[in-house]
Amino acid sequence: MTTELTLTTGPGPDGAVVLTASGEIDMSNAETFAGALTRAVSGAAGARLVVDLTAVQYLDSAGLSALFAQADHIELRTGPLLAPLLEISGLSELTTVHHA
Repeated sequence: MTTELTLTTGPGPDGAVVLTASGEIDMSNAETFAGALTRAVSGAAGARLVVDLTAVQYLDSAGLSALFAQADHIELRTGPLLAPLLEISGLSELTTVHHA
């Protein structure tokens, strides 16, 4: 059973804007995720935007594609589950990845 994707945006403790995702990001909801990323980038208005993926349990190629499209505008926070995927895909070479 798929875990529902939940997205929230708010201020981080260091002044960055944080988009927090939890659940699973796959082809069924990647468009929603991409839209949230686009809105968060626009809303950050030059502030750092951190995409917190520490509560994401699954990320497929559609979700990765959304992250690649915004790689110049985001930083990522991830846990041990997704860190290897971000390395193998090459995304960690395009943006800053913080390991939780």
